[in-house]
This record gives sequence, C-alpha cells and structure tokens, in this order.
Amino acid sequence: MAKVDTQVAVIGAGPGGYAAAFLAADLGLQVTLIDPEPNPGGVCLYRGCIPSKALLHIAAQIIESRSAKDHGVVFGSPKIQTAKLRSWKNDVVAKLTGGLGQLVKQRRIQYRQATATFEDHRTLTIKETGGSTGKLSFENAIIATGSHASPLPVGKVDSDRLMDSSAALELDTVPQKLLVIGGGYIGLEIGTVYAALGSKVTLVEMTPNLLPGVDRDLVGVLQKRLTGLFEQLLLETTVKEMKAQKNGLRVVIEGPDGQRQTRIFERVLAAVGRRPTTSGLGLENAGVQTDKRGFIRVDGQQRTNVDAIFAIGDVADEPMLAHKASHQGRVAAEVIAGRKVAFEPATIPAVVFTDPEIAWAGLTETEAKAKNIDHSVSRFPWAASGRAATLGRGDGLTKLLVDPRTERILGVGIAGVGAGELIAEGVLAIEMGANATDLGLSIHPHPTLSETIMEAAEGVHGTATSYYRPKKKSK
Repeated sequence: MAKVDTQVAVIGAGPGGYAAAFLAADLGLQVTLIDPEPNPGGVCLYRGCIPSKALLHIAAQIIESRSAKDHGVVFGSPKIQTAKLRSWKNDVVAKLTGGLGQLVKQRRIQYRQATATFEDHRTLTIKETGGSTGKLSFENAIIATGSHASPLPVGKVDSDRLMDSSAALELDTVPQKLLVIGGGYIGLEIGTVYAALGSKVTLVEMTPNLLPGVDRDLVGVLQKRLTGLFEQLLLETTVKEMKAQKNGLRVVIEGPDGQRQTRIFERVLAAVGRRPTTSGLGLENAGVQTDKRGFIRVDGQQRTNVDAIFAIGDVADEPMLAHKASHQGRVAAEVIAGRKVAFEPATIPAVVFTDPEIAWAGLTETEAKAKNIDHSVSRFPWAASGRAATLGRGDGLTKLLVDPRTERILGVGIAGVGAGELIAEGVLAIEMGANATDLGLSIHPHPTLSETIMEAAEGVHGTATSYYRPKKKSK
C-alpha cells in the first residue's frame, strides 16, 4: 500500500473545519488542518461573525446611551476613536484565534498554513504561505472552505470605496454617507454599526421587504427601529450603475416606479449574498461533484460522491451558518472514526444581530403558509412583559407556531433585545418534541424576557397571565 501522510486532512479552518479536526483528534485520529491563516478561525473569526458582533456591541452601547434621555439620563455625544475601536476589535479576534492555535497544539494536530488543491482522490498539493510546495496523501479529507461575497451585477468597479463585508469590518474610516446594497442580515448588521458610529446610511433592497423569507411581524419590529436609525430604507430598489470619481462613488438607483436618481456616496457596501468557495480546489481531479450553484453534493453523513472525501458548512449547502458548519464537521469526524451518525437536526436556528435582534427556529409562518402546513400561532407582545418595560424595550414580540391537533411546537420566532440568546429554548423544545403545555408548565424566572416564551405557550390555550387573548372556539 502507498504511504499515507495523514488519516484526516481538513481543508479550511473555520468553525466547521476546526470543529471537525478537533473531534477527529479527540477520537484518536491523526489530523492535518490546512488554512492560509496563521491560526484557525476562518472567515467567521477573522472577518465575519466575531468582528461584526464586537462592533455591534459598541453600536448597541451608543444607541442605548442615546435612548437613555427618555428615562432621565442624558449623555453627551460620543467621541469615536476609530483607531482604538479597530484595535480593540482586532484584539478580540487575536485572542480567540490564538486560543484556537493553542487547542491545535494541545491536540497534537499538524497545522499547515497553506492552501490545498486535489491532485487526485487521495492526494493534495500543498502550497505553504512561505512559497514551498509539496504533496500530502490522506485516508480521508474534509472540505471546509466556506464561502465568499457575491459580486455586484453592475460590472467591475475599480475603487476601494466599494466594500464587501470583510473590508467594511476593517473599519478604516467612518464615511459621512454610506450606501448599503442588500437588505439581508449582513447589510443590516453592518449598516447598524456604521449608522451608530455616525454615518448617514441609505439601504437599498430589490425585494419588497427587508430580510426576505423572514416573518413580516418579526421584521416589522426591526424595521420600525431602523427607520429612525438609517437615513433611508429604499425597498424594491436596484442599483443600475456605479462609477468611481474623486469625491466618492456615483450611483444610479432605480425605484419601484421605474424612476432613476443619481447620488454620490463616500463608501458603498455590497451585501448581496455569498457563494460557496469551490473553485480552485481541483475538485475535478478528485472526481467530486458540485451542483449548478457550486455547492458540493453530500449525503446525510456529509460524504461526497467520492467515499473518502467529505464536505461541510457553507461549501456544502445552505443555510450558510457557522453553527451548522460546526455540527456538520463533528458528524463528518465521527463517520470517519467509524461511528454510525448522520446530520439530522430537527431545526437550525438563525439570528440577525441587529438592534433589536431577530431569531427563529423551526417552521416559520411564511413557510407554513407557502406550503399549506396546518398550524396555529400564539403571539406574546413584549409590551406586556415586565422585564421589557424595565429595559424600555416593549417593542419586541415572541411567537410560537404549533400543530393545532397535538399542540407540538413547530416553530419559534422572537424579535427583541437578546433574541439570539432566547432562541435556544425554542430549539430544544422543537428537538425534544415538546408541546405548548410543556413550555407553559416550565417555571421561568421573573422578571425575565424568557417569560415571554412561557406566556406565548400559555396563550395557545388562551390563559397567558400578562396578556388577555381568549382562545378561539373551534367551529
């Protein structure tokens, strides 16, 4: 038999890749982890999830300080020290990625700061960051190369004033006027950061709604607040032309009425989606198949059409979420170790980390209506929450979707401060097959926002303590 250099080669050290590598090592396998960065972390830690949430924390502090005047506390205008803020954000990233580097050493994983391409279905060509090139043979490989920003459909614009999300999070300047193209979670989160820091933000979205696909009642809570934070929210609006000039980017936008206007912005953020990073990997050399959108085809064990090669995370399928990638990575590692497991979650939660946050898990009302799935909805407005009142944030909403026959929890949606922390209870309820009575009888601490989940569950029977809404009589 030919010599094998490693039992498991993991290509990409993001949340999916390092989770797979760590578990594989914990299960006794010899692991090589390959990534261009000096330490694990991937886009999420270096240029995505972590730096954006660090900046969103600062944005929330600024926004909250402004609203404190409504409660009798007046702060002066904040002085934004961009360089110090950027340094703090970078320190957060360095601390976390450095910690992952230590975990690599503790697990005796071979870390290669390099890129990898398939020479065949058992061999990788490794190009080290320093320039040297070599071969690495493997028993099994896990592809975890993630995704990258989709380009704007307006042709090439040669200017550093046009930013993708990674460039925007570098925070090299706070522009006076910023255009955000795309009303998905990336555009809304980064737009929130810059608006809080002082930019006049205009956001354009081609569809009739922000966060397409998310329930309108949840989005409405956020949209009402963003209307006061952003300079403009322009829906059913597209960018037709963009050209760099000395004082900024000249942008032609077209509204729902077909009328066009030309405006000048100091910076433009393109946030129109992401694509799987599969090109340049030599997948054709290994015989690995992709679909028309570039995603690698996998089965329930994350195995590609080539038995020894697996794919996880953004490169494999949607939704493109770090926590999904991590769980898929652990599944792939266990399968390689000989365990009989599969990636079969009942739900994958999603969170938009704006102010307020929006989080959901399981069946959404939008999806239920589109697929004609029988369901009933119980809503609990945060205006009836004592804890929300003490926070001055009664604008939130908690909703449950239940099976009308069994009252089993089908979906949970939350809009409000801390929604991302609260949604985990909904995930557990769905995974465990809980019903409305289970949630309603679970004693929640008072006063907390978590009580809104309990009261929404009680509302299924028309018995919510803090909100009167009698249960409709069945016909």
